[in-house]
Amino acid sequence: MKKRNYFITAILLALAALLPTTGMASAAGQHITFALHSIPDSVDPGITPETYSAVILYNLFEGLLTYDAQNNIIPGQAEKWELSDDGLVYTFHLRDGLKWSDGTPLTAEDFRYSWLRVITPATGSLYTDQLLPYVVGAQEFFDGKIGEEGVGIKAVDKNTLTVTLKSPTPFFLGLLSTNTFFPVQKATVEANKDKWTLSAETYVSNGPFKTAKIKFNESYEFVRNEHYWNAKNVKLDRLTFIYILDTSTALTAFRAREIDGFWEAPASDLPTLRAESDELITVKAFGTTFHLMNNSVPPFDNVLVRKAFNLAIDRRALIEDVLGTNDSPAYSLVAPGYVVNGVDVTEWRSSYGMSPEARPEAAKAALAEAGYPDGEGFPEIVYYYSTNDTYKKTVEALSAMLKANLNIGITLKTVDWAVFYADIQAGKYQIGQYGWGGDYLHPMTFLPLMITNGVNNFSNYSNPEYDALVAEIQRATDQKRAAELVRKAEDTMMKDYPILPLFHRSYSYMMRKGTAGYFRTPLNNLYFRDAYVTD
Repeated sequence: MKKRNYFITAILLALAALLPTTGMASAAGQHITFALHSIPDSVDPGITPETYSAVILYNLFEGLLTYDAQNNIIPGQAEKWELSDDGLVYTFHLRDGLKWSDGTPLTAEDFRYSWLRVITPATGSLYTDQLLPYVVGAQEFFDGKIGEEGVGIKAVDKNTLTVTLKSPTPFFLGLLSTNTFFPVQKATVEANKDKWTLSAETYVSNGPFKTAKIKFNESYEFVRNEHYWNAKNVKLDRLTFIYILDTSTALTAFRAREIDGFWEAPASDLPTLRAESDELITVKAFGTTFHLMNNSVPPFDNVLVRKAFNLAIDRRALIEDVLGTNDSPAYSLVAPGYVVNGVDVTEWRSSYGMSPEARPEAAKAALAEAGYPDGEGFPEIVYYYSTNDTYKKTVEALSAMLKANLNIGITLKTVDWAVFYADIQAGKYQIGQYGWGGDYLHPMTFLPLMITNGVNNFSNYSNPEYDALVAEIQRATDQKRAAELVRKAEDTMMKDYPILPLFHRSYSYMMRKGTAGYFRTPLNNLYFRDAYVTD
């Protein structure tokens, strides 16, 4: 990967060529250029859970269902659906005449193939947990005990798909809106294997845009997909995503009108932007920023050490003084936003001894009980994070708090996202930056992150009681009972302090005035299918 200074210089030079049409409704057509700050590890919708790939995937592809600007689930590739009286069988009716971006027909069989591909071990999907616990035969197929004919995913005819669940799952439609359930074209995937997303010629999709040009690690250029079922209402002719890794550099490019928007406003500029700019957009998010502690390695295999770290953090200072955001302190995993009978499922949740400010004396007492009085004998800790100015400010502040309140030594280490993410997955870290934005509006988008051997359990936490509670929540059809189980599961898990919860998120980003029709949901999906430029 290129060093950042050369990388950014190359991007800014490339932008000069875009200036005549960037952000303009001109003779060259409607065009938006939007900057991202981390290069995703994968843009294969069936494999990746990354936030950094989502903005690409949700504009190139479309599942059976999607979202509107009011955060409602609406028909996508399916025009309607029914649920059986017992709550176990969904029947989806696809729109007539669906096509891939290369003009070939798209049918129910493409969805069946794509979903089976996710639960085929050789695929290496990081989102198998969105299918295995729910669909009849999915786990057995994944384990190699049955063939695909035993899985409850059936293409009845070219426009009809049925899905049979193990038990009623109230949030299943939310699951279906995620990229895990986007279709991929069998012919191009099998012909090109894991390289099918690497060139414009083979990156076949089915959403409002299709790929015109890929400059590896630099940019994606999309154009309107004329074969999309609703192409007549897609107003943009071109949509370009470029990578500017440093958010301050992105702000400079934005002010120079070289880009029309970017993913994350720099933390250090937020107070000024709030006071002076009408182009700063803030969205409350269904997401939690928490940092990982590797529960499988010393010293974080000791619950008292993990407790000490949690109590030593001043969350209010981090949010207000360091980041300058509108976020709220977090003491657990599930974000506020899921309401049952008018009550948020997170209300009345314990703070587990934490408070907005640090509790240094209690933190020191926990560390002493762990065998490290006043930090004596505590090993040097490496705090790991991916290259990003907001992450840097966060980790620097947290490290200072931990040093001051626990008298321990900490070294900071940063690498580019792809390297960082691979190391986190492999457990090659002690403590590291992380977080999770909900994929669908239900606590179950968070809870599987902590189940034993879960595909996204990078903290390596394990508690059989917690696992059993999560399994019960998956089957719960009564919302009130499910909410009670969520609280019990979080209580069970957080008594072990397996993670370092910091804050529940909001998203602050920049978009050029005169750009309309786009929307970013609390699930952090940014849709351009209805976007257009007015100036």
